Amino acid sequence: MKTFFLEADKWDEHCVLEGQEAKHAIKVLRMRTGDSIRLLDGKGREGTFIISDMTKHTVSIEKQDVIQHPKPEAEHYVAIGWGKSVRRGWIFEKAVEFGAAGIWFWQADRSQSKVPVEVKEGWEGQMLAGAKQCNNPWIPELETFADGAKGVMNRAEEFDNIFMLWEGQSPSDVLSSEQLDLSGKTLFIIGPEGGFSDAEAEYFKGQGVQPVSLGKRILRWETAALLCLGLAWWKGEVNNAAR
Repeated sequence: MKTFFLEADKWDEHCVLEGQEAKHAIKVLRMRTGDSIRLLDGKGREGTFIISDMTKHTVSIEKQDVIQHPKPEAEHYVAIGWGKSVRRGWIFEKAVEFGAAGIWFWQADRSQSKVPVEVKEGWEGQMLAGAKQCNNPWIPELETFADGAKGVMNRAEEFDNIFMLWEGQSPSDVLSSEQLDLSGKTLFIIGPEGGFSDAEAEYFKGQGVQPVSLGKRILRWETAALLCLGLAWWKGEVNNAAR
C-alpha cells in the first residue's frame, strides 16, 4: 500500500490531497478511484483511506480506519553543531528511519557558517521521504539555535538524560548499553566538523552534561549522530523482542 502525508489539521472523514502528494499519486503512481492508500500526519496518526475522486490536481479520499500510535517510552534527540549541507538531507532521512524524536542544529564556535534562524521549509520534505519508506508515523521535531550552547541547554531543561559525544573523552568511557536503555527524553550533543571548542566542552560539563566516547576513532558529525540514534533504536528493538 502506498503511503502519503497530510497535515494533522486537515484530517477528516473526507480529505483531499493536493500539491506534491496529489501529483505523485496522479502522475507518478497513476492511482485510480477505489485504490487504498496509507496516510500519515507525522504526529503518530496512521490511517487507511480509499480514493473516492480525482481531478488533474487533487485526490479526494475517504477514511476507512485510523490508528493513533502512542509516543515511545524513550525519546532520543540529537543536537548537532551546524556544518556543511552536503550530508544534511541524508541525516534527515536516516534519523526518521531510526525513530529520532528531534533533530536540532546549533551555532557552534567551529561552525563554518551561520545556522538559519528558522527551520528551512525543505527539511520536513526530506524527512517525509524517510517516514514513507519505513512507515514511521512520527516525524522528528526540528529546531535551530543561533545562540549556541546556551540555547541548547535552555531548551533541554526538561530532559532526563543529556550526553556529550566528545572526542576529548577517554575511549574507555564509551556510550554504554545501560545509557542507551534509559527512559524519558535523552539528548545527544554532537559538535561540528572540528569538534567542540574548549569553552563549549567546559560549559556543557559545567551544566551537568555527561561526556561520553564512541571509541578510539574520530567520527564525522553525521556518523556520530546516526550511530547514537541507530544504537538507541537497536536497543529498543532488543527490548521489544524480549517482552
